[in-house]
Amino acid sequence: MYYGNIKTNDIADGEGVRVALFVSGCRNCCKGCFNQESWNFRYGKPFTAETEQYIITALEPEHISGLSVLGGEPFEPENQLILYPFLKRVRERYPQKTIWCYTGYIWDRDIAPSDGRRHCSVTDGMLALIDVLVDGPFIEEQKNLMLRFRGSTNQRLLVRSGDTFKTENHTGMA
Repeated sequence: MYYGNIKTNDIADGEGVRVALFVSGCRNCCKGCFNQESWNFRYGKPFTAETEQYIITALEPEHISGLSVLGGEPFEPENQLILYPFLKRVRERYPQKTIWCYTGYIWDRDIAPSDGRRHCSVTDGMLALIDVLVDGPFIEEQKNLMLRFRGSTNQRLLVRSGDTFKTENHTGMA
């Protein structure tokens, strides 16, 4: 897996101050995407053991609320295979911090069911580690700059509730 960027003090991609990992590779190719260069699976730098350690260390300060993973597309199967053990490591090291993940796929259609088009051998494990999932493709015609943590009105902010995700109950406006 490759990644395009790591932000160590991100306040746009989840609650609080976060470390954000922008993975490379996306087959959604949404019109108007803010990160088109990340569609290429070889964009940026290889995600190495050193990269993992850099993020683990960046998560250490108390003021860091957690990790946000976005892209590109974290739920491309080849990205999941790398992200799952990494997210597991983050959860074990920092159980008090939250993990947010952004996907252009739809959780209950493409990811969660065992026959979903982006479901693979590690999907269930990866989902179990995520506290907040922002799902749905960016739709340029539904772009709304006032949305909280989303770019278009079709996207959902899903919060972990036991073994599933529930739509957050608020207007979602900034």
